[in-house]
Amino acid sequence: MLIFLDVETTGLEANDLLCSIALLYDNKYLYELVNEGKKILAEASSINHITNEMLQGKLSFKDSEAHRVLQKYNSPEHTLVAHNIKFDLEKLALSGLHWKGGIIDTLKVTKHLVPECELFALQVLRYELKLYKEEEVEKSHYGIKDALVAHNALSDAVVTKQLYSYLEGLSSEEEMGELSFQNVLLEKFTFGKYKGRYIEEICLNDRNYVQWLLTSKIDEDMSYSINYYLEGC
Repeated sequence: MLIFLDVETTGLEANDLLCSIALLYDNKYLYELVNEGKKILAEASSINHITNEMLQGKLSFKDSEAHRVLQKYNSPEHTLVAHNIKFDLEKLALSGLHWKGGIIDTLKVTKHLVPECELFALQVLRYELKLYKEEEVEKSHYGIKDALVAHNALSDAVVTKQLYSYLEGLSSEEEMGELSFQNVLLEKFTFGKYKGRYIEEICLNDRNYVQWLLTSKIDEDMSYSINYYLEGC
């Protein structure tokens, strides 16, 4: 069984914890606020619109229905699907749940299969791939009545499900599982002073810059790509 997941957290640092979680599974949906005892930063609230007052009296993740469901299906025959799943798995692990089933990372898979998008944030893909056209059908299928709002865990889980359906037209579930573990060779920078420029070109002409980037906080695919092009220079 496929389980589509999204989480929101108290912040973006390594020690920040879950504050909400959503699951789509077995033709059902589940959305919960959870209280892990860590204050939500104002910056995080400005993104996910969850406040500390909203978490008062909420259960911890270990006592939540979401935890019960994930533990029930925490075995190799079930697959967790999320966008940038590494982040979600790290946050689940911090709250005591270590996923033992399969995983599909729609972020990695999209980078492999639809490289022409260049930008791969979930909300960008929602519009770039026109996923929004099927939103009402998806909501009706699960019985979701609320509007889809970016950075709400349930909304993002729905968009992740739609993205998976799009990718399903390009690849099999098995191949997507394999691609989720493979580095992606990127062609262009999506940030910084060389945004939109070819990485290979900058490796040739500004080696100091790309070597500095390797010491900075960049994602593993960008790091892999820079090293790949540097080896060829």
